[in-house]
Amino acid sequence: MHPAPRALRRAVAVATTALLATALGCAPQPDEKAADAPSGAAGNTCAKGKLATKTSGKLTVATDEPAYEPWFKDDKPAGGEGFESAVAYAVAKQLGYDKSAVAWQSVPFNKAFAPGEKTFDFDINQVSISNERKKAVDFSSGYYDVRQAVIALKDSKAARAKSVADLKGLKLGAQVGTTSLDYIDDVVKPTQDAAAYAKNDQAKSALKNGQVDAIVVDLPTAFYITAAEVTDATIVGQFENQGGTPEQFGLVLDKGSPLTPCVTDAVDALREDGTLDRLEQQWLSDAVDAPVLK
Repeated sequence: MHPAPRALRRAVAVATTALLATALGCAPQPDEKAADAPSGAAGNTCAKGKLATKTSGKLTVATDEPAYEPWFKDDKPAGGEGFESAVAYAVAKQLGYDKSAVAWQSVPFNKAFAPGEKTFDFDINQVSISNERKKAVDFSSGYYDVRQAVIALKDSKAARAKSVADLKGLKLGAQVGTTSLDYIDDVVKPTQDAAAYAKNDQAKSALKNGQVDAIVVDLPTAFYITAAEVTDATIVGQFENQGGTPEQFGLVLDKGSPLTPCVTDAVDALREDGTLDRLEQQWLSDAVDAPVLK
């Protein structure tokens, strides 16, 4: 096949260019006003009741099982009673979801802040905010300032401890993955390795059976345990906050979740209008004082 004459090739090129110009001229062009508008739903991300939740129109909230008091009442997260159940529904209302639109889900404590996509919109389960955990998940702003406390049987040597130094020679235990366990390892630094338990129930049983001298839990839980569950135990004392910054519980969300700023705004609003203080007084009023271990 012979090459086309040069003049013919030039004519074809000119014709092609003209056709392309005509096609482009007829194609829809970007609207300058549209270009100025937020892309996607970014401008309306936190519209009440219309968030980008796991299930449209529903807010899926997770916590561990069993759900302990005083955070939940009678192991019923959906009941609205107990501090964290009440906080969850207050946040939901702030986001535009009524009680009937909240779906509860059971998720083990450690799995809530482990790497990987979540099946919930947020988790509420006494999870302390930390830089290490932030590598895998998002947190809302803190909804509760908490301290860790030591529990021992009333007639034990551990019950007479007055300082952190007095705890060093004891066998201590706590739930795995918690800041309670971190306080044992990083603050007390005992001469014996700490006992780590999958659940607080196991730690309580170990205390009752004499397998450990004392256990560490957050202060409100310590008050409940000693008042209602292990009545022959006492709160030895509470630890000081480390580094001058209070330890805080935060709601856990997927890493990079579009809901994080919305949920944070909701928590901040509940703190500002006094709702969190009111709920704290209602459900955690006993957890106001305990000796400080220095």
